Amino acid sequence: MVSHTARVTSKGIQQFSSSPGAEAVLVCFPHAGGAASYYRPLSTALGTDMDVLAVQYPGRQNRRTEPLARTVDQLVDDSVEALEPWTNRPLSLFGHSMGAVVAYEVARRLTAAGSPPVTLVVSGRRAPGDEQRGEVHLRDDAGLLTEIRRLGGTDLRVLESPDMRALFLPVLRADYQAVETYRHTQGPQLSCPVLALAGESDPVASPAEMRHWAAWTSAGFDVLAFSGGHFYLAENSAAVASAVRDHVIALTR
Repeated sequence: MVSHTARVTSKGIQQFSSSPGAEAVLVCFPHAGGAASYYRPLSTALGTDMDVLAVQYPGRQNRRTEPLARTVDQLVDDSVEALEPWTNRPLSLFGHSMGAVVAYEVARRLTAAGSPPVTLVVSGRRAPGDEQRGEVHLRDDAGLLTEIRRLGGTDLRVLESPDMRALFLPVLRADYQAVETYRHTQGPQLSCPVLALAGESDPVASPAEMRHWAAWTSAGFDVLAFSGGHFYLAENSAAVASAVRDHVIALTR
């Protein structure tokens, strides 16, 4: 029997799917402004084949009283610490947008520590070295809202409330600061396969641009495209879940 009720296993991890006997564990990393709960639909769509964990960054939901992280290194440090109890199992990492950067750097940390992930699935984010220098985190609140309107994925009706804006915009600004000031440092290629996912009309990371992730692994690589823009996952949850499930299960069985 599989449970999709979120369970907080540590302050930094929520477990949306618990499948007794499942060998595979999928760890999901949210996008800028996102929280662990974003991955509940994907967890539901994945069914009973794996345990699904979602990283909860500081400063949101159950961690809303904690200081926000403002660098990718801080997010990676926090994520690696939160995942420590799970490293005795084969972990697969999935990250969307900013989450792809965090997942990639976590994969590097785990590999250096002798526990490489089974695979890294990256979505909606250009490969290391292809990053665009941004200034969104320096904009005023109206400028931040303009950016999230451009990318979609956020129900802007939620932000009609001043109280909700006061909660959300500092989180979004800190995340943009982290990802826009991130600079890749050279190092060994990953030893695990990489699967890159993209929205066909994503203005941030096109399917062609996502192919550049192939340079950062010495193992297998593939790229898959889905209809939609930057937040194509919302409209393709079943198809994305099927692709991720097939990829992860093939590597863990």
